[in-house]
Amino acid sequence: MDPRYTAEIFKHLEMQNELLLESHSSVSHQLHKLQVEEEMLMRKFHELMKAQAVNKKNENNGNISTALVDPACIEGDETGNSAPSVLVMSKEQL
Repeated sequence: MDPRYTAEIFKHLEMQNELLLESHSSVSHQLHKLQVEEEMLMRKFHELMKAQAVNKKNENNGNISTALVDPACIEGDETGNSAPSVLVMSKEQL
């Protein structure tokens, strides 16, 4: 290696190192966001599968499910739309 270019090579390598560190930080941040989103989606999926299993079990047992909506459970967003929380109970629970 020619000593005349050592300073230039060192400067170039430092710039490359800074760019790589910025890229690493950006990719790590994006990965964290995706992991949080995956966890949230998996929880929602688990809730859905659990509710479907309960409904299927009730259908197989011949129970008629009754959906009860508690007005205190109705939540509205900032646009005024509301999504009621539904409680499903079997005949024996009533």
